[in-house]
Amino acid sequence: MLPRLNDVPLPARALGLAGLIPFVACAAAVWTTVPLLQIEGTRLLMGYSAVILTFLGGVHWGKALADRPVLNGEIDGDLNWLRLGWSVTPSLVAWIALLMSPVAALILFMAAFVAAFLVDRQAVRIGFFPEWYLPLRKVLTLGVLACLIATLIRFRIEAGV
Repeated sequence: MLPRLNDVPLPARALGLAGLIPFVACAAAVWTTVPLLQIEGTRLLMGYSAVILTFLGGVHWGKALADRPVLNGEIDGDLNWLRLGWSVTPSLVAWIALLMSPVAALILFMAAFVAAFLVDRQAVRIGFFPEWYLPLRKVLTLGVLACLIATLIRFRIEAGV
């Protein structure tokens, strides 16, 4: 039987869903008619997207290190370059996105959140993360994407495209 959102431990579910609040608030601000709220909503959405994307990479770093004991100052076993390499990639992508125009950044953030979900899906499949992690990540990724898409649509409307 496939895990459902109700199978996610309550603290992870509650805190994860609460993490969507800034995304929703920022996307809503962009849709107001108050220019200052639109500008600040966009700025805060970009910053929060970068923070959360970085967090998603950090989850992989922490798990990779937790799986490998340290002996004599060295990590025991073959700490996979791919695992640790991926864990820092979201931070680098987020930093690059913050240097871009808002429209380009929104597109890059959307692609990055999809990529992070696909990596997490594979991580669950190979047993790196518990099965309940996938339905949580799916709901959260869809929520984030909805907010980023809504913001992108607003930019396209403003630009008359």
